[in-house]
Amino acid sequence: MERIHSSQYYTFFQSKTEKCFYIDFGQKVVGFRFCELLSLRQKIWAINIETHFDGANIHGFEILSLCNKEHFFILNTLEVLDLKDLLSGAFYILGIGTQDSVLATKA
Repeated sequence: MERIHSSQYYTFFQSKTEKCFYIDFGQKVVGFRFCELLSLRQKIWAINIETHFDGANIHGFEILSLCNKEHFFILNTLEVLDLKDLLSGAFYILGIGTQDSVLATKA
């Protein structure tokens, strides 16, 4: 496996022999086919992080199920932001995304 990108909490790997991707979540390594990776990116980008700060999500946690509910994670605000950053960086390095800052404001 080749390390593609790392963030504070997570590491993104690519396996060319198995033709899949892996994310090390610290306590667990999860394998993804490309379509599952796209699904993860969509789920992460659909999280409205502003609700963590305006009182709508007072606990600051997000529940994330992956790969047809095989994996289940509870992420805090910092972990959500870090995972967004990891996926943005990994997709950019792989040449299938743009390098957008997680904290960039929309005009």
